[in-house]
Amino acid sequence: MSQENNYINKRKRQAFRLSLKFMLMRVFPIKKNKVTFSAFEGDGGFACNPRYIAEELHKKNPETEIVWLTRKDATHFPDYIKVKEYSDWNIAYHLSTSKVWVDNYRKPFGTIKRKGQFYLQTWHASIGFKAVGLFRGDKFPEIARIVSEADSSLADYFISNSEYCNKVYPKKLLYSGPTLMTGSPRVDCLVNKDEEKIEKVREKLGVKKEEKLLMFAPTFRGGNQKEKKQVVSDIPSVDFDRLIKGLEKQFGGEWKILLRLHPQLSAKLDKMPLNVEDKRLIDVSQAPDISEVLMCCDMLITDYSSCAFDAAFAKIPVLLYADDVQEYIENRGQFMWEKENLPFAIAENNDELEENIKAFDKDVYEKRIAAFMEKHGVIEDGHASERAVDKILEVLK
Repeated sequence: MSQENNYINKRKRQAFRLSLKFMLMRVFPIKKNKVTFSAFEGDGGFACNPRYIAEELHKKNPETEIVWLTRKDATHFPDYIKVKEYSDWNIAYHLSTSKVWVDNYRKPFGTIKRKGQFYLQTWHASIGFKAVGLFRGDKFPEIARIVSEADSSLADYFISNSEYCNKVYPKKLLYSGPTLMTGSPRVDCLVNKDEEKIEKVREKLGVKKEEKLLMFAPTFRGGNQKEKKQVVSDIPSVDFDRLIKGLEKQFGGEWKILLRLHPQLSAKLDKMPLNVEDKRLIDVSQAPDISEVLMCCDMLITDYSSCAFDAAFAKIPVLLYADDVQEYIENRGQFMWEKENLPFAIAENNDELEENIKAFDKDVYEKRIAAFMEKHGVIEDGHASERAVDKILEVLK
């Protein structure tokens, strides 16, 4: 028997043990006013789409009992949220006794949903670069297919921000049920631009009012995942000194760079590994939520992270830096987009990145983004959280 089959059988045994816990929890009634949240398989703190839905839910209906399952420090959460450890017994108890579930990732394999419960799947990306699900072809592991199908069969709705997402979800997420056209709750703060919140976050980061910020946020790399998911974080090849000098020459002012690991990496690593320390580089990997930090930024550089689209839909300038394209395709499968259909300039080395900064034209960029949004039926108007919460309240009532 192959290693992959051994791993699948191991996961099935784990799922069976978890399902027994869910069956035991059926002795407890479903609490009609309880909503349980989680993010990134417990590796996410108060973050991503679930965060902004939870905030809006509390605002609209403070009586709602909100539980959050996480491995993260509870200090990042507001007082109105009951933070519980992301453990099998807690997962089984709190999901079994909640009227509504909200998650941005797959539920643990073995999760059982009871009659009368409602599961809102927000996913952790809307439009993205990376091949996901059946789009990965033969790079899509069998265990990933099994887990994806199990989770998608539980969901009552996946939220969507576009006609494009509606079209690709059956193959991308193995989900053919109804979508809730809300937009992305995590993009709301980027679109709405609350200056008071921005000032507070910048102050917390120790950034002066006149300083400009660029976020560098590469995505998660986990190999082909046919066995246990691997955590990989290489030292970035970006020449940050050269990058800062290029930004200051092209756009003026003093620039600092915020370094951001993917949540599943920041759960294992304190900060992004670097060759050289530089006081102009600020690591924000342990900040619970990327959107809260991104709303303070003047530009974003990523490789294949869907935060590029989040930023773009809020008119934040985005450049792509991807120095391992072929290696990434070999592990993950072909990208969802041809290069020429993207509204972003792409660099594969520092020379190309410098040229793309020199050539950047904000007016041209914003026209490309507007055309892209119109073509693919994108809704990002800053009211996604409200729409999602309206649906939850409809279920609770």
